[in-house]
Amino acid sequence: MPGGLVALLDDIAAMAKLSAASLDDVAGAAGRAGAKAAGVVIDDTAVTPTYVTGLSPARELPIIWKIAKGSLRNKLLFLLPAALVLSALAPWAITPILMCGGAFLCFEGAEKILAALTGGHHGEESAAITDAKALEDRQVAGAVRTDLILSGEIMAIALGELTGETLLNQAIALALVAVAITAGVYGLVALIVKMDDIGLHLARKPATRTIGRGLVAAMPRVLSALSVIGTAAMLWVGGGIIVHGLESFGVAAIPHAIHAVAKGAAAPLGAMASVARWLIGAIGSALLGIVVGGVIVGLLHLLPRPSEGHSA
Repeated sequence: MPGGLVALLDDIAAMAKLSAASLDDVAGAAGRAGAKAAGVVIDDTAVTPTYVTGLSPARELPIIWKIAKGSLRNKLLFLLPAALVLSALAPWAITPILMCGGAFLCFEGAEKILAALTGGHHGEESAAITDAKALEDRQVAGAVRTDLILSGEIMAIALGELTGETLLNQAIALALVAVAITAGVYGLVALIVKMDDIGLHLARKPATRTIGRGLVAAMPRVLSALSVIGTAAMLWVGGGIIVHGLESFGVAAIPHAIHAVAKGAAAPLGAMASVARWLIGAIGSALLGIVVGGVIVGLLHLLPRPSEGHSA
């Protein structure tokens, strides 16, 4: 009996170690998957504050909360099951879908650059709505629709990092990525949106007046910088996805050229070589992203708009 008890305890300990290892694997996979989606996360963080522009400051946080709930619903109820079905039935389609998502990121980045160069702006039609409730509903619905696209890219990128995992581990990792990214993005968005209010509050107190005024003055620059960083990240991540996709399909000329330039330029830098290789590789991916995005933008601008066929 004691021998049997010892054997049982050994089995329990082995199972516990296996479970712990499995949890570590899931956490590690979720971390890798979330890191790969960085470009979309930055874009999501940069885009969302625009949806509360022009609304009552008292409604900013409730609106962000509504958008966050819609985002989590998009990820957990629609995109996660679709990703698992794709992984189980058509894993070969993951790379092409990732490349389509990467091309979409490149398109968005190139379109943002074009808008900055030409002075184009989007979303001005919302200013024509005078009813506060209707405007809020419209902004939330628009943000959740946009989030569905961005969340789809996040989940596809994450799924691409989980191809060697079991279906259960994929489900758990994708759920962790969904919750963590949603909490992180919309928590940061809430902080960004209310930063000027925090600054005004601090500016009323003599001890923190300088800090408060600095925060208020800095916010326009922070939002502008975030937009630039988001655009650069979209091009880098989108281009990088296409580079890896080309490699997996055996079209290695562009990936090899980027790797060769990065390796050659970084070789003389010693301890900084790895950082330089990554940076040059990211720049190469971003340049490819600009080319791909620019081609898509150009093709779309060549297509006739519906209104053009009915002009007087």
